[in-house]
Amino acid sequence: MNYKVLYRGPLSSCNYSCDYCPFAKTKNTRDELLDDANKLGRFVDWIGDRSENFELLFTPWGEAMIRRHYQDAFKVLSHFKNVKKVCAQTNLSGNLEWVNEVEVESTALWCTYHPSQTSEEKFLKQCGILLKRGISFSVGTVGLKDDFASILSLRKALSKDVYLWVNAYKRKSNYYSQSDIDFLTQIDPLFKTNTIRHKSLGESCRAGMSSFSVDGDGRVQRCHFIKDKIGNIYEDAFFENLTNRLCTNATCGCHIGYVHLDRLQQYEIYGDGVMERIPRVFLDLEFGSADA
Repeated sequence: MNYKVLYRGPLSSCNYSCDYCPFAKTKNTRDELLDDANKLGRFVDWIGDRSENFELLFTPWGEAMIRRHYQDAFKVLSHFKNVKKVCAQTNLSGNLEWVNEVEVESTALWCTYHPSQTSEEKFLKQCGILLKRGISFSVGTVGLKDDFASILSLRKALSKDVYLWVNAYKRKSNYYSQSDIDFLTQIDPLFKTNTIRHKSLGESCRAGMSSFSVDGDGRVQRCHFIKDKIGNIYEDAFFENLTNRLCTNATCGCHIGYVHLDRLQQYEIYGDGVMERIPRVFLDLEFGSADA
């Protein structure tokens, strides 16, 4: 079995302050950062001691990759033979020297562009470092109307083989007109999937069976959006708790959740790029086809 694991430790600080962001806008103390580092280290050791194969995605409540302990964890994890993929959601603002020490084939990044927080020039420079190193990555942003010009500019500037995904802004109902949807779909051919809160109650989902979420203490939930504990990775016979479970939520509207819903067949679209959000199978997706 190849397990997909989403890790979210206690880290809650971010060097950005986007108005729309649901993540906590806090500043961690030195003791809190040390606690986060210790818990991450324990998780890395656990992965290294296991015989199972893993794909890992760090989804912190903040920005992790500016922290040395996450950079060091990447360097170690990427070289483990049982780690097929180690990924992280990151705003790509930190020093990227650490990517020179990772195993390229097992490293990928899910990079988020925030026009209100950084310039296109700085962001593209960071993307260039990843391209030169051969690191697999996707780029994404929130589809705010005020940012349409910035999103289009980025799409035109990015290499055409880099997937630019757009997360729909769902806090306001009927936020998009049909022309807005058409525009964003030209940039991200899969955008419409993200505009929908998919009916999920009673649906078969891989979350809780071959995919699960872990916090810093090792507590496991099937996904980030269903809080019921189904075990702890540091307890004996943990893997016996993993089984096919039907979703208990009415809907699922976040990519890292609905990508595991069997009915949507997202694994057929993303192939081995599920964790870093890169479509692999539909090679005819016309990335970068949007016109001004």
